[in-house]
Amino acid sequence: MMEPSVPSRPRLLLRALGPGLVGATSLTLVHEGARRVLEHPPRMDVPGKRALKKGLRWLGGRPAHGLRLHRQSLAGDALTNTLFYSLVALGRPKRPYLRGAVLGLLAGLGAVVLPSYLGLGRGPARARTSTSLFTVAWYTLGGLAAARATRRLLDAAPPLETHGPGW
Repeated sequence: MMEPSVPSRPRLLLRALGPGLVGATSLTLVHEGARRVLEHPPRMDVPGKRALKKGLRWLGGRPAHGLRLHRQSLAGDALTNTLFYSLVALGRPKRPYLRGAVLGLLAGLGAVVLPSYLGLGRGPARARTSTSLFTVAWYTLGGLAAARATRRLLDAAPPLETHGPGW
């Protein structure tokens, strides 16, 4: 069985952004939907807002407030999560689901553990055991969504051209 052709490095990086965006979008939709429905949802928007405020103050700027800060935080999360989940599409084409699951699991664990170490307060994802589990599960879901998009991208790629006898 022939493996799909491998595009040049810059083109590969651009193609990897698509699956990354799929993973980031699925993660954001789940987080935002749960935030509106669950009684104690993981609030990953809170560390994002805190990080944005802290970064802007460090740069000498004035952070926004309210809905504007929330939207800026969502945009920043979408960008960074897209770049992170793009790593799923950059590996060897044989195991995108394993790569997506591992990267999503690591991102979820980091989202639960790291906020307090980064000076962003006690992580809202650690408020309850259920919120920690939801956080890890949803980041893993984002990784698997990126893996699915990667697999679709690879399946749609033209096969590697081989020049046999007579060509």
